[in-house]
Amino acid sequence: MKEQLSAACLRADRDRAALVGRVWVPHVGPTVVCVRGDDVCDLSSIAPTISQLFERHDLVTTVRNAETLPKVTTVAAALHHSYYGESEDTAPRLIAPCDLQALKASGVTFVSSMLERVIEEQARGDPSRAEVVRKSIVEVIGNNLATIRPGSAEADRLKSVLIAQDAWSQYLEVGIGPDAEIFTKSQPLSAVGIGAEVGIHPASEWNNPEPEIVLAINSAGVAVGATLGNDVNLRDFEGRSALLLGKAKDNTSSCAIGPLIRLFDDGFDMDDVRRCEITLKVSGPDNFEMTGSSSMAMISRDPMELVAQAIGPTHQYPDGLMLFLGTMFAPTQDRFGPGKGFTHAIGDVVTVATPKLGALVNRVNHADKVTPWTFGIASLMTNLHCRGLL
Repeated sequence: MKEQLSAACLRADRDRAALVGRVWVPHVGPTVVCVRGDDVCDLSSIAPTISQLFERHDLVTTVRNAETLPKVTTVAAALHHSYYGESEDTAPRLIAPCDLQALKASGVTFVSSMLERVIEEQARGDPSRAEVVRKSIVEVIGNNLATIRPGSAEADRLKSVLIAQDAWSQYLEVGIGPDAEIFTKSQPLSAVGIGAEVGIHPASEWNNPEPEIVLAINSAGVAVGATLGNDVNLRDFEGRSALLLGKAKDNTSSCAIGPLIRLFDDGFDMDDVRRCEITLKVSGPDNFEMTGSSSMAMISRDPMELVAQAIGPTHQYPDGLMLFLGTMFAPTQDRFGPGKGFTHAIGDVVTVATPKLGALVNRVNHADKVTPWTFGIASLMTNLHCRGLL
């Protein structure tokens, strides 16, 4: 079972990949690690936090050439315990591979998800109205906006036409306008990793996973690597009002990242990110199953444009940031009745995967039932001080 889980979560060209992350070591705490063959090794002597590690100019060389790194566990054992023993603090387990970084997300970066955001807005968060609204919206604006470059003269002309037809939307504004939507997904240290439960608000009746690529960016605005994320979303909350975005996006355990960060090197770069095909699978306790995919080739804004809009002269992040790049996947498959669309059931298992980054697997629960988030920045600083790392 351990070997099967390892093969599923860390798949293609693993031996060539420079992989870093964090492991919770019982009676020690969060530990920065790298993968060496079948082993997970302690990088604490190089950097006490992932955010500090990413400030190294010789990052990949440092990780590859570091000698005499203590072995923490094996990859197979870490993944197995992360998935099957998350609540038992008895063996090392993988946790979210980021720590002090700001957790930011890009919204409405794909045409298909942009249309679904417009539909949520027009349906006022009521899933039973979604299909009727979907048809009426497509009749007005069509469903092929992929050729329109955001911020272009063509986009501006379309905006004028849609305003004249009373069909303009705040989601179209960030979807094809000059300014990307960059929002705060969650707080530093609040993300959960592979195997943990992801949380949805108990009052939500229309919600969904959002499978995405997540870039790791240092304080200089340099993207140093990539991983997978689930930007859990409450469609009914955001649909009622865009001002509820914080409540729709930032709940306990609603941000999942992992399993590890793959550093950019000669064998993996931003062009690989641009070519990624991200798959999603939801397996429910009711035998419901849904699959889908999201192609980064269909993104409306280049990842580096999103990075430039997230960090720069007007936005500094001295500890770096993790940036979700958005998704084209907005599920419409009916689950609990005709016309009601998709929503999660408690106990769903969500798998986000792409060959060069592996797979991120999480179970769904209500946000007030998952393990509370208690280990914040003060706890981390105290822990690192007691271990002599600060």
